[in-house]
Amino acid sequence: MLGLTKHTNYKLRDIDAGHHRVTYKGIPAIKCPFDYVLYQMLIMQVQPDLIIEIGTNKGGTTLYLADLLQLNGKGEIHTIDISTNEEDASLHQHPRTRVFKQGYEGYDTSILSAYSTILVIEDGSHMYEDVLASLKKFGPFVTPGSYFIAEDGIVNELGKEKLFNGGPQRAIREFLQQETSFETDRYWCDFFGPNATFNVNGYLKKIATTR
Repeated sequence: MLGLTKHTNYKLRDIDAGHHRVTYKGIPAIKCPFDYVLYQMLIMQVQPDLIIEIGTNKGGTTLYLADLLQLNGKGEIHTIDISTNEEDASLHQHPRTRVFKQGYEGYDTSILSAYSTILVIEDGSHMYEDVLASLKKFGPFVTPGSYFIAEDGIVNELGKEKLFNGGPQRAIREFLQQETSFETDRYWCDFFGPNATFNVNGYLKKIATTR
């Protein structure tokens, strides 16, 4: 028989441990439940023709996003990882998914002119240098009104800032100091409370064109 606890006592480390067990269609997704919910609302709002996902891992999140696009009746997702990554084979069967294995540095942005509404999700190494490089490479292709989502700035709150050389939050701060075409959208960052997201200050809305 399951026991009952008298009080709720949520801790960030418990949520972090749980998010590593999140799956979609039985495939690891590794997604905070808050952001899992926010993504479906945001995608319904933006109606992207293309989602660029940097960081595939096993691909549960990729399939979740692809199915959301399927429900919208439009769009595809380009998921980018490195050649040694072992994503689930089902990613290659989904009609709205394309898998790229040359890393974000090797992704050819010349193909992006074919898409009118582009949304980018950065979920790669979480290293400051990689996040900043991704912001600079893909930021110009995000369309006004759409988003560049820099994931997992929560590493700072988990005490791992040094491991990631400042991580996504440092990259976001520096990028926004130099790039005025984006702003942090507090609506999504604070939807469940001030920065109650693993993407701390990471929902960046494109407010002007740089393309």
